[in-house]
Amino acid sequence: MSAAPLYLSAAKVARLLELPGLLPLLEAALGRFSSGDGGVEQPVRSTVALRRYRGFLGVMPAYSAQDDVLVTKILRFYQGTDSVHLSTVLLFDPSNGVLKAVMDGVVITDKRTAAVSAIATKYLRPQSLDVLCILGTGAQAVSHYQIFTQIFPFKQVKVWSQTRERAERFAQRVAGPVQVCGSAQEAVSGADVVITVTMATEPVLFGQWVKPGAHVNAVGACRPDWRELDDALMRNAVLYVDSREAAACESGDVILSGAEIFAELGEVIVGKKPALCDKTTVFKSLGMAIEDAVTAKLVYDRWEAENSQKP
Repeated sequence: MSAAPLYLSAAKVARLLELPGLLPLLEAALGRFSSGDGGVEQPVRSTVALRRYRGFLGVMPAYSAQDDVLVTKILRFYQGTDSVHLSTVLLFDPSNGVLKAVMDGVVITDKRTAAVSAIATKYLRPQSLDVLCILGTGAQAVSHYQIFTQIFPFKQVKVWSQTRERAERFAQRVAGPVQVCGSAQEAVSGADVVITVTMATEPVLFGQWVKPGAHVNAVGACRPDWRELDDALMRNAVLYVDSREAAACESGDVILSGAEIFAELGEVIVGKKPALCDKTTVFKSLGMAIEDAVTAKLVYDRWEAENSQKP
């Protein structure tokens, strides 16, 4: 019989998962996914609706031949609860299918999602990076704030939430300079980069508010009937996605607006498509299992390295 799998809690994952090592791994994985010859096997996320509880269960498997990593993430998503997003990452030995590790997936999801948004902004960045706007104040907003203020030279960060109390709590939690805004329009006005990480099912960001040439990272609205961005923004901006196939069946922003996808982010990374930084750009992020796979492998490899040195 095989040994019991390793279990890594959220606290252990957070300690092992360092940003400098994560960014290049994710960038390379996105490029391999979109190049078509990178040995990435990843079906579109499979979901089961839990309408009685306003939630859904998602299953996200992926295998990367180059990294030799096999992972499945099990995602649970509930609206209107304290635990909106729960996830568990299962790491297998790809040579025999043995389960090697079970990891809390919340930290992995939060950090890899924010890191991918940062990679998109690196390639699609506007001329000015003075003002950052974040719509939403949950865990994804925190992870995006942490990475974006660490990597980019923003002089001002503006935040909006559906209630001012949530926005004030966010400002206290990140312990950094944040301007709490009374409306989404106020927060978006003059922003060079806008991040939407909300639970919205109807648009909260409108094209008429967005500064020409700004870049938008749209992270929420991961269901085909949910929206964060209005038609004007979706149709007039240059649209980039993580996966064309996923966006065509999962993203309400893409499906309901009829917007044309210009490129996958990975196509920009490998040079197949240009980064049109002089235009207003939108990166629609749905999240991909290959991102979880390389992130989980990084966590496991660091755990193994630490423990191999112990007497």
